[in-house]
Amino acid sequence: MHARLWLPVAIAVVILSAGSRAAERRGITDKDLFSFVWVADPQIAPDGSQIAFVRVTADEKKDTYLSSIWIARSDASAPPRALTNGPRDTSPRWSPDGRQLAFVRSLDKEGKAEPAQIYVLPLGAGEPRAITDLPRGAGVPEWAPDGKTIAFSSGTKPEDIATKNDAKSDEKPRESDVRVITEAVYRANGISGSGFVDRTRPSQIWTVAVPAGVATPAAAKRVTSGEFAAGNYHWSKDGSQIYFVSDRRREPYYFGSDSDIYAVSKDGGEPVQLVSIEGTIGAYAVSPDGKRIAFDGTLAGSPRRSFSQTDLWVAELGSSAPRNLTASYDFDIDGSIGGDQRSPRGQMPAGPVWSRDAQTVFIKVGEQGNANLKRIDVATGKVQPVTDGTHEIMSYTADAASRTFAFVRSTATVVGDLYVMDSGPGSTMKKLSSFNDELFAQVAMNEPEELWYTSVDGRKIQGWILKPPSFDATRTYPLILEIHGGPHAAYGNTFTHEFQWMAAKGYVVLYTNPRGSSNYGQDFGNSIQFAYPGDDYKDLMAGVDEVLKKGYVDPVRMGVTGGSGGGLLTNWVVTQTTRFKAAVSQRDISDWANFWYTADFTLFTPTWFRKAPFEDPADFARRSPITYVAKIQTPLMFILGDEDYRTPPGAGGEDLFRALKYLKRPTVMVRFPNESHELSRSGKPWHRVERLQHIVGWFDKWLLGKDTPPNH
Repeated sequence: MHARLWLPVAIAVVILSAGSRAAERRGITDKDLFSFVWVADPQIAPDGSQIAFVRVTADEKKDTYLSSIWIARSDASAPPRALTNGPRDTSPRWSPDGRQLAFVRSLDKEGKAEPAQIYVLPLGAGEPRAITDLPRGAGVPEWAPDGKTIAFSSGTKPEDIATKNDAKSDEKPRESDVRVITEAVYRANGISGSGFVDRTRPSQIWTVAVPAGVATPAAAKRVTSGEFAAGNYHWSKDGSQIYFVSDRRREPYYFGSDSDIYAVSKDGGEPVQLVSIEGTIGAYAVSPDGKRIAFDGTLAGSPRRSFSQTDLWVAELGSSAPRNLTASYDFDIDGSIGGDQRSPRGQMPAGPVWSRDAQTVFIKVGEQGNANLKRIDVATGKVQPVTDGTHEIMSYTADAASRTFAFVRSTATVVGDLYVMDSGPGSTMKKLSSFNDELFAQVAMNEPEELWYTSVDGRKIQGWILKPPSFDATRTYPLILEIHGGPHAAYGNTFTHEFQWMAAKGYVVLYTNPRGSSNYGQDFGNSIQFAYPGDDYKDLMAGVDEVLKKGYVDPVRMGVTGGSGGGLLTNWVVTQTTRFKAAVSQRDISDWANFWYTADFTLFTPTWFRKAPFEDPADFARRSPITYVAKIQTPLMFILGDEDYRTPPGAGGEDLFRALKYLKRPTVMVRFPNESHELSRSGKPWHRVERLQHIVGWFDKWLLGKDTPPNH
């Protein structure tokens, strides 16, 4: 037997056996993010021969992201090539005949990004032409079946156009900048600056005729209007109507979650409700004959639930009530896996796809750490795999015949590549992009080791152990426990830069899906209702205990971190135990009552708490880490975005930081200006890198005794 030795990070990264493959490679670094290439919005042509997609890169010098439209041959007969130069081109959409491509472009003017407009590019000849010029921009084109008209979204109002066309607009009267707020939801995470929602500008559906040749573009026409937003729009098969999803209730936060599918004439008018369930409707698709709609829908539940699993539904238009095809299938329809490397720009389309004979619907499913494409029989609800494996199918579209699918696939060691695959039985995936292959050929990474363990009450919990590239089982390593947010989300087999960099720095990384996670069934997900945080903490500790049994983790050098709901649980962990020697709480919650008053959404319905904080202060205090702050002995860092309105800093890290400073406990607060709740996923590239540096630097200091910059 070899004596176990604790392995310092500097040595752990380089010690490898002679001739080992890993010895020829380096560990992944924080700054490798600047070299990543992301694939988004794969849009396969109607005939299945080509795929248009968005290629996204990080510009290190300008500290921003660049996006352009690329195209790939489905038969892989040529490498992908650029169709546009960017720098902010997104949302490619094929015309029905496959001869033109519409997309969204934002140009620079005087150093600032102009509102995005719709452009149309003839394939094979010509340059893209703008066909809209709206003051508030235009988003996501949707071609009419005849290819002559495009529907899109905009927050523009008619008076904006009148003002723009007014030659004396510089003489217009002063407009007040004072906000009069009458609704409980008045801010939204992701709106830069103040974060305030402009209720006078709900996103509406517009249409514009596609000009022939060099003809002057026609003026755009607004199809929907009023106080309610209209989103997720598609044309009816005959082109006479436009369908859309909307919640058309005033102050809907007083009620359970709900949205329905509506239809409006292509010429405008009063919308008519088309499909409804007692809950929310997400992505949907119209059957080839135009008589049915398949959609992913989530019932609100009675009594109301914290977690409601999404199902696949089919509705006969104009007749019967929607039918739930997956009521007995206990996994998440259109489910996904949490990571930090979804494309920071560009959409990730995923939703129902009808087979040509309308007997089957294809859709993505989240299932125990993976997300795969499935086929579901419309008559019986039988579920069968189309793709199968330890990966995440992030997004996809199908050709007009639903024979060929284009999709983005990610694994624990692959950021995400473009693939194509036939939908028939026995088909195999064909890789079409290799943007990151050269970089990753230089990098040593381990595949995570899957771990199932039994928690305190006998519940089975799934997790993963990611080891350093040079792992040696005869030695001992420091450990970092990662906790996902949501809380109704899930880790799994998708690429997470944060985990891989921690492993490259010499840490064993443990990440698990405690009770409350999605992709494990309705009961598992809803088991934390009115008890969060609670037994999910015990699930996490049982996972740590299971890894310690393996003997290669040093029990006195363990850290814990997590973001959002994982930040709340990180705060909770350090109030319940002193076994962790360092912690990093990211975009967290420390005071539930404060959060109730300040978050960008309300907790007015009884899903997480039965009452308001002034009606039951004891319940809010009992589940708030700030209540137990005096117990915290663990050195604690807070990572906060100044424009995070989802978990406002004043309801999280700010509170605990001030209290810990009063108690003279080791703590630091790291603030990221102009960053929202999405800092780790789509924040400015340099901020994402600096965030990683601060997190690992804190663990290096307290677990390894290394005081590395930046200043902690």
